[in-house]
Amino acid sequence: MYNVNVPLSHGHTHEVKNQPKTLENYNAYTTDTALQEAVKREGAGWAEGTLKECGQVLGRADTLKLGFEANEYPPRFKSHDHLGHRIDQVEFHPAYHALQALSRQYGLNAEPWNYPKTGAHVLRAAKGYMMNQVEASHCCPVTMTYASVPMLRDYPELAQKWLPLITNPHYDPRNLPVEQKRGASFGMAVTEKQGGSDVYQNATQARAIGESGCGKEYELIGHKFFVSGCMSDAFTILAKTEKGLSCFLVPRWKENGTKNPFEIQRLKNKMGNIANATAEVELRGAVGWLIGEEGKGLNTILKAIAYNRFECIVGSAAGMRQAVVQAIHHCQNRVAFSKKLADQPLMQNVLADLIIESEAATAYAFRIARALDEVENDKTCLLYTSPS
Repeated sequence: MYNVNVPLSHGHTHEVKNQPKTLENYNAYTTDTALQEAVKREGAGWAEGTLKECGQVLGRADTLKLGFEANEYPPRFKSHDHLGHRIDQVEFHPAYHALQALSRQYGLNAEPWNYPKTGAHVLRAAKGYMMNQVEASHCCPVTMTYASVPMLRDYPELAQKWLPLITNPHYDPRNLPVEQKRGASFGMAVTEKQGGSDVYQNATQARAIGESGCGKEYELIGHKFFVSGCMSDAFTILAKTEKGLSCFLVPRWKENGTKNPFEIQRLKNKMGNIANATAEVELRGAVGWLIGEEGKGLNTILKAIAYNRFECIVGSAAGMRQAVVQAIHHCQNRVAFSKKLADQPLMQNVLADLIIESEAATAYAFRIARALDEVENDKTCLLYTSPS
């Protein structure tokens, strides 16, 4: 209702009322009782101070804005530069790079490997849980980088070169040979058109360039239908040798500084996961190194996939939590039939159901995080060392 004593200006049709303000500038950790209880219960209570600081940053208006901008301006693919050179370059909005740098700063790429201790994976899960609520898409390549460590550390000839770059807290988005970079990211290229999750239907072929065996160079020819994080510095790829399905590390650039023929055909047009670039890729004789034994590729890559699956649990719980947070905020600030929605009995039932499901998902995710810590307690984890 307008004040009849105040004249309306031209074009002024109404005032916005009964709409809640944007939820921002809150602490994503201290406002989440279920998260705080899970962290303490599963063994990372010692990190309370760190998580409070992290939660404050991730609930800030400027941080939340990065998530919206990264999705409003999706990645764009440029196959060639203006002179006709093949570059396979995906361009991202600066907000995407800012989120990547923030995730790396908080150790989501490698903190449990760099600083192994009781509760290390629980701590990382808590940070990732809050970061996923800011923006989930960019967490995919961060997670694939984190998940590559337990696979690569078993192979010293590959670990010596790649792990210092993977576990480095520095985010370096430049499309350059990894030898010129301070930090590296990892992606995966597994799925093919004819098989989907049935990887034994894969048709991509690999043959040894010289001597065969773990850590040796192979040439890969084939097609991958769903490559997430397609601007990563290297990819874990399944391809067939004479001995069967095998696992390879394929970099974007060759060691001699020339571009590896890992060629992006197009970006996927997705309904979700928009800020992250996912592509179809052709391997036109791309050079890669065998990881593990020939014919044992699925067993090898599952060491990484297990940690990626864990992150799917954390990310799903985070999505549920953010949905609940937004629903509660809306209902606490919106009036219907002379009462706030949050005070209406039927709405209280709806919110209670959402909260129970969200808290159950959170409890499950952090119990799995503790299980990962229990597995790692008896292992010697690679610590971060600066690349030369």
